[in-house]
Amino acid sequence: MSLDQVSAQSVAIVPAAGRSKRFGGVKLLADISGEPLLHHTLRCLLDGGVSRVVVVVAPAAQLAPVRLLADPRVTVVTNPDPSRGMFSSIQAGLTSASGERFVVLPADMPFVQSDTVAAVLSETAHRDTAVVPVYRGQRGHPLGVPGRLRDGLLAADPRGSLKEALAATKVTPVAIDVDDPGVLRDVDVQEDLEGSGSG
Repeated sequence: MSLDQVSAQSVAIVPAAGRSKRFGGVKLLADISGEPLLHHTLRCLLDGGVSRVVVVVAPAAQLAPVRLLADPRVTVVTNPDPSRGMFSSIQAGLTSASGERFVVLPADMPFVQSDTVAAVLSETAHRDTAVVPVYRGQRGHPLGVPGRLRDGLLAADPRGSLKEALAATKVTPVAIDVDDPGVLRDVDVQEDLEGSGSG
């Protein structure tokens, strides 16, 4: 299977409905090198080869400054009750998308490299199983999920976790080593942006 074939059938799910309480503001609009944080997350996915990105937001989310949300490859859907947890947003994204494979990347992980996204997609396609990137022994994101697991994930308790839902499908993610510290670097507080070109 060529890289183009892998890309053409790949969808990214980006849960972006968190309340950002610890950050103290609209975290996804925080400036990194002149662009909102969410822009960088979306850019790495599109540059990494996904054909479509589904961003799952809270009701009344205000993300207009993120220019890539206007890209025809990007779709925004709403999680009506984000208080149920991140997995409920992942399910909302899966409900609105179909594909041969998915990658799940939380919106607050803008430092993942596009090469990592491409590697996860490729391994998910070739192995037909879930794939997780590992940097220096630590598992990170994005997680690759084959399309055959979609129905099982949608049937799981939305208040649970993706890890629990995968376990219920009897799938153990295959780990692949990557040279990308960004797979471990999410943004929870303002200090997490230090040294990143934030303004």
